[in-house]
Amino acid sequence: MVMLGLALGWVAMVARAQTGKAEADAAWLAEHYTKFERKIPMRDGVKLFTRIYIPKEDATNYPIVLTRTPYALKPYGPDNYQDPGGTFEALARDRFILVTQDVRGRHASEGVFEHVRPFNPGKAGVVTDESSDAWDTIDWLVKNVPGNNGKVGMFGISYPGFYTSMGMIDSHPALKAASPQAPISDWFMGDDIHHNGAFFLAQNFGFFYWFEQKSDDPLRDGGKRFVFNNPDGYDFYLRMGPLARSESDHFRGKVPVWRDFLAHPNYDAWWQARNIRPHLKNVKCAVMTVGGWYDAEDLFGALETYRWTEKLNPGITNLLVMGPWTHGQWGSSDGDRVGDISFRAKTGVHYREKMELPFFRYHLKGDTNLSLPEAMMFETGTYRWRRFGVWPPAEAREEDLFLHAGGRLVRGRAPTEGVSAADEFISDPAKPVPFTMEVTTDYPRGYPTHDQRFAATRPDVLVYETEPLEEDLTLAGPVVVTLKVSTTGTDSDWVVKVIDVHDPDFPDPNPNPAHVRMGGYQQLVRGDVMRARFRNSFEKPEPMEPGKVTEVTFTMPDVLHTFRRGHRMVVHVQSSWFPLVDRNPQTFVNIHTATERDFVKATHRVHRGGDALSKLRVQVLPAGMR
Repeated sequence: MVMLGLALGWVAMVARAQTGKAEADAAWLAEHYTKFERKIPMRDGVKLFTRIYIPKEDATNYPIVLTRTPYALKPYGPDNYQDPGGTFEALARDRFILVTQDVRGRHASEGVFEHVRPFNPGKAGVVTDESSDAWDTIDWLVKNVPGNNGKVGMFGISYPGFYTSMGMIDSHPALKAASPQAPISDWFMGDDIHHNGAFFLAQNFGFFYWFEQKSDDPLRDGGKRFVFNNPDGYDFYLRMGPLARSESDHFRGKVPVWRDFLAHPNYDAWWQARNIRPHLKNVKCAVMTVGGWYDAEDLFGALETYRWTEKLNPGITNLLVMGPWTHGQWGSSDGDRVGDISFRAKTGVHYREKMELPFFRYHLKGDTNLSLPEAMMFETGTYRWRRFGVWPPAEAREEDLFLHAGGRLVRGRAPTEGVSAADEFISDPAKPVPFTMEVTTDYPRGYPTHDQRFAATRPDVLVYETEPLEEDLTLAGPVVVTLKVSTTGTDSDWVVKVIDVHDPDFPDPNPNPAHVRMGGYQQLVRGDVMRARFRNSFEKPEPMEPGKVTEVTFTMPDVLHTFRRGHRMVVHVQSSWFPLVDRNPQTFVNIHTATERDFVKATHRVHRGGDALSKLRVQVLPAGMR
C-alpha cells in the first residue's frame, strides 16, 4: 500500500511542475468550495472525523462522492484548503460534493483502528465493521449535507480502495456508484503482504514502521520513518539475517501489526478473516474496479474484486478498467510511462477524463454520455486501449508453453525426452537473486517492467526462450504455472517471470540521459512466486521430500500484452527474489522464527520429460482479435 495522501499529492505537484498546466490549487478550491469539518456518529457512538467540500454555487443539487481513508486529511482546519489534483480536481471542477473521512481510530477520528478490519456478517445492534461505518456515514451525509441530490458515490485507491469495497457490501440505498481502485482483497494470497504465502519483505518493512508509529502531532506531522543507515536494501536485509530479527533487532514492539504477521505464518483464521472476496454480496450500486498492470501491491486485489463482484452479484453494472500503471499512478499522473517503458500517450489523463468522470456523472448526475464496455483494458506492447464484453475475453484460447532442453520455450509441443530430463541450479540463501539493480531500501515502483538482463546472467536462474516471433502474439488472461520440481532440501520458493525481449533495433529513448539501450531489452511482463510448502494447502504446509519429483502449480495475475513480431518470449525460473521476497531457508521450519543455521544451500531441479512436464498455460487471442 502506498502512503496515498502524501504520495498522490507529491505526484500532482511533480506533474504540475513538469507540464506547466494551469491546474487547480488551494486558492482555486477556496474560491469555488466551502470547507466544513464534522464528526459523524456511528451506531455505537464513535464519531468519525469527516471533511466536506460543498460547491458555493447553489443553482442545483449536487451528488456526493465519498472517500474513506486511514491516511491523514491534511491540512486540517476549516480554513485550510488542499491543492486538488488528478481525480479530486476532475470531480471538483465538475461540481461534486467531495467528502473524505478518517476511518475509525485514525488521526482525528475516535475509536480503535484495526488493519483490514474483517467484515462481520452477523453484526446486529451497535456492532460495527467497515461496511456499517460506511452505511452510517452515507446515511448521515444525505440527511445533513445541504444541497445534495440524495445520490452518493465512493472511490479510493489502495487502502481506501478496500474501504470502498467494504462500503459496497449491503449497499446503502443512496449509494449509486462505487469505484474500488487497487483494493486490498486478500493479504495472504496476493495483495501487499504475501503472494501465495511468500512474505514480501522490502515492500512492507518501511511502510508499516511509518504507518504504526505514534505521532506527537498526528494532525500535522508526516510520521516517523525507519532509519536504515544503509541506502542498499539488498545489503541491509541480507545483514539483518532471518526474518525474526526484523522484530528482535529493529522494530522491538513498535510495530504491533508486524508481530501479528510473524505470529501467523500460515493461512489461518487471522488471515482468512481478512479475505474480503466471499463477502462482496448484496452490492446494489454500479461498480467500476480499477487497477494497474504494473501495480506491485494490489494488482491481485483489483482483478479478484472484479471477479467476485461479478460472481456474487449477477445483473449489476460491474466494470473493470486495467491500465499500464503502477500503484495508484492513474489517480494523479499523466500515466505516459513506467520506468524505461513509454506508452506514447497520457493514459492517466485519458482514464480520468474519459472513464472515471463519465462513470460518476452517469450514475450520480444522470448524464447519458457513457459508452464504457464491461472491460476497458490497456494492451501493453501495442500501447492501445481494448474493449471487451467480459474479462478474460471469451475469444481467448488456452495454449501451453513447454520448457524444453537447451533453454527453449516451445508453443503447443511437449518435449519427447525421458523422465530424467531436467535442468538444475544451486540455490544459496546467502547469495539470493536480486529483484532489481536499483539501489534502494524500498522497492522501485517500476520494477514490474525492469530489464531482466542482469538476472539472465546468473547461474541460479534458468532461462527458456522462443525463437523470434513470426507474428504478433497476444496473451489475454491469467498465466497458470505448472512446474515439476525436485530439491535436495525440504522447502523451496519458485519464482517465474514472463519476459518480452525487444528486437535488436528497438529505438532508444530520446532524450536518453540514462543511456538506456532498448535493443534486446528484457522487459518484465509478469512475475510471481509460490512457496512450495503451500503447494497442497495454504492452511497446512507440507515439507518437500528430498529428491522426489513434486508438482508446484500456481496462477499468476492476468496480462493483456502483445509480444510483437521479431520479439522473443522468455521465461525465467528461479528460487529467490530478494529482498522483495524474504529468503526461504530451504529447510521445513517456521520461516518467521528460523535461525541462521536453518538456511542451507540446495540443488533444485526443474523436470521436463516423460510425465514430468513443466509448462505455462496462457490465454491467447486469435489473430483476428489482435
